[in-house]
Amino acid sequence: MLTEPGNDTVVRLPPRRFPGVLIQGDSLSIIRSDVAEIVEACAQGDVDDAHEAATLLLAGIDELLDRYESALAAHGIERPSAPRT
Repeated sequence: MLTEPGNDTVVRLPPRRFPGVLIQGDSLSIIRSDVAEIVEACAQGDVDDAHEAATLLLAGIDELLDRYESALAAHGIERPSAPRT
């Protein structure tokens, strides 16, 4: 483990070059529900609700990525992807 455990943690599994993020099942279920809410809002043509839900989901994913990137930096591991835009 590269971070303290919580609802998610950064772990490096052998023989993987880069660590991954382990997400608790209930947290994964919440992410899935958030995506389903966006899909439903789009299906109903409610762009404002879809945008609001997508913005919140993006913020949550950005938090996960921040935690991941901080853990990599703390352990001197290069990032496996390009910087976010």
